[in-house]
Amino acid sequence: MASIPVVVKHQGKKYEVEVDPDSTGEVFKFQLYSLTGVEPERQKVLLKGVLKDDTPMSSFSLKPGQNIMMLGTASSEGKDLVRPSEKVKFVEDMTEAEAAQQDGAIPAGLKNLGNTCYLNSTLQTLRAIPELQEALLKYEPSGANFTGTMPQLDLTRQLRDTYKFMSETQDAYVPRTFLASLRHLYPQFSEQSRTGAGYAQQDAEEAWSQILSQVRQKLRVKDATDAASDQSFIEKYMSGEFTSELVCDEPAAREGGEQPIASKDAFLKLNCHIDATTNHLRDGIVNGLKEQLEKRSEVLGRDAVYTKTSKISRLPKYLTVHFVRFFWKRETQKKAKIMRKVTFPHELDVVEFCDDKLKQLLVPVRDKVREVRKEEEDVERARKRRKRNGDNEDDVPEVSNPKKKDDKKDDKKEASTSADGDVEMTETYKTDAEIDAERAAQLLAMKKELNALINPELAKDDGANQSGLYELRGVVTHQGASADSGHYTAYVKKTAPIDPKTGKRKEEDGKWWWFNDDKVSEVTADKIEALAGGGESHSALILLYKAIPLPTADGTME
Repeated sequence: MASIPVVVKHQGKKYEVEVDPDSTGEVFKFQLYSLTGVEPERQKVLLKGVLKDDTPMSSFSLKPGQNIMMLGTASSEGKDLVRPSEKVKFVEDMTEAEAAQQDGAIPAGLKNLGNTCYLNSTLQTLRAIPELQEALLKYEPSGANFTGTMPQLDLTRQLRDTYKFMSETQDAYVPRTFLASLRHLYPQFSEQSRTGAGYAQQDAEEAWSQILSQVRQKLRVKDATDAASDQSFIEKYMSGEFTSELVCDEPAAREGGEQPIASKDAFLKLNCHIDATTNHLRDGIVNGLKEQLEKRSEVLGRDAVYTKTSKISRLPKYLTVHFVRFFWKRETQKKAKIMRKVTFPHELDVVEFCDDKLKQLLVPVRDKVREVRKEEEDVERARKRRKRNGDNEDDVPEVSNPKKKDDKKDDKKEASTSADGDVEMTETYKTDAEIDAERAAQLLAMKKELNALINPELAKDDGANQSGLYELRGVVTHQGASADSGHYTAYVKKTAPIDPKTGKRKEEDGKWWWFNDDKVSEVTADKIEALAGGGESHSALILLYKAIPLPTADGTME
């Protein structure tokens, strides 16, 4: 059948188009896309209603020269595209290091050197801290912290080199030098196995603590408030502070005038103590913030039992939580494992564990974060609803979509003059573009309000959490019934790739990397839910949480 020439009007311009009656609406839309630059899914072609993709063009009985109206605007995508300044390099042409550093590349695993899964899982989880990677790249031992005679004994230097080598390959790396340095500094990791040849299995939490102890001493970063000074990386990003009160349990001591003893103590982890009533991480943290100890009471003139109650007075950007699952079992002379199932959240709210001063600063910010999130979810739901209804247009008056008049009706009325000179009042409706602009402005205003709620002194501490909310980024797991045996692995949440057009990170897909020594695989978030324990299968031992990112004054994320 011969093609039919028609004229399509769009935004004041006319386009001559040859229509093939044997084609469909989808083909016609792609013809218009080549002329107007408006993507097919964003077009509204008015032909006895809105043209659908699967409608045969022959059903319209088009006539030569017939005028057809098209509505729609091109998306912003592609408008700012520029020719790349560098020649595109394909994966097969890249070096091993270049390929390993591409977004989406499978990260390197670590070879097991004989019961060293405790170390491998620890190294993989700590590697999930980007600020640590950046600081290590700048680290050079100096006379102040290193004699220069035996560089292999500088564990921080070995950590730097290990992560550097891992970033340059997708194969499993052999951390032999790091392990030798760890065993030299801490001989307990050189203990031989009692059941066979080789080295004994060790506790991943102990390795975690000793590595951080060395990094705390050596690795320093610039102070955000004073460029001339520096501070320990660990104290800035991973160390919190307790405000504690020590009170004698015996009334006689208090009646005798003994006053509570207040103190401030730094901490590198929150302990989750597990007992018969512990079902959730919160329960265990509450248990860990209260402890009993025995000391001499000057008022009583003898030893007495005291209770120490702690509240958090500083929250670090990266919070380590340790499930205290291992205890010494006298009958077997081994560390046994508490198998109880203890659930933990992907988002952790720790405001309730803070002292009153810090809580007063965090609560307004936390509550505003939740308000902003709700608004963002509402906006996204509305966008998806319009998409499902086929309403992807940015500049279509709602009168053309009667199904949604009630949702978008504007309260104003507009006057127009009829043919006989009478004034008619007609209702007008907001377009999708107008509604989106209003919601975007409202959301930006809310984000600015949130930013203004952050206490100035707290805002200066860029290594602290300013909302009290954390997101889970890493998990060290243990499989088995004893700390002296079993197997450790690590789960690390995938980081979203950077959008080359905007330079910003895209939305995360919620998936995780599972590091099982040299084996690395991608898993879904439901695998993390299964790490609550309840048997000898993999259960969480160490959780690494990161402070949720907050929007800046211009609405962008940190």
